[in-house]
Amino acid sequence: MKFCRDSLLLYAVTDRSWIGKMSLYEQVEASLQGGVTCVQLREKNLCYSDFLAEAKAISALCRRYGVPLIVNDSLNVALESGADGIHIGQCDMKLQSVRKLAGKDFIVGVTVHTVQQAFEAKKDGADYIGLGAVFSTSTKTDVNLMSHNMLREICNAVDLPAVAIGGINKSNIMQLAGSGVSGIAVVSAIFGSDDIITSSSELLELSKKIVHTEEKR
Repeated sequence: MKFCRDSLLLYAVTDRSWIGKMSLYEQVEASLQGGVTCVQLREKNLCYSDFLAEAKAISALCRRYGVPLIVNDSLNVALESGADGIHIGQCDMKLQSVRKLAGKDFIVGVTVHTVQQAFEAKKDGADYIGLGAVFSTSTKTDVNLMSHNMLREICNAVDLPAVAIGGINKSNIMQLAGSGVSGIAVVSAIFGSDDIITSSSELLELSKKIVHTEEKR
């Protein structure tokens, strides 16, 4: 699957907390119908076989919509499921090791918190970086907030597509205008919505405004 900066415009991260009337598969499809440009499958508690089966199904779904699927953390699941890439944190498998095993065409994203980590990600061959949490979030309570000054500093320091994550919703997204990000990653603002299609569509248009503002600077 071709990956570019626009793939980060609206990056949806799955979360089983919001499964209810719809299955995870149905939620992801609704987000794709609403215009999501990238999907990250994030599972921390599924057994390997269930995670792999889910990843295979959602990989096929994303392929139908022409949208990259990124698997969080598990390289084996990412490779075996036919996903397009993997996202890793600072405490996960080293980026250089991922690249050696997965090859140059596999999408690799890495979470960074400092300019130095961004430089390292660039040097080691990351395709994009994730930055956050930019706002308070209930999804992950063990992370520190990243100031918007630091967000801009990192974006200005390295020529890598950057996606902001953490507590982003329709009411605060425009605060990220001019930061240099290439898009936004969201969890509850999509999957916690009663109307995933509409919420995704609205967030996509707002994300485009952020990027357009940045391009005009």
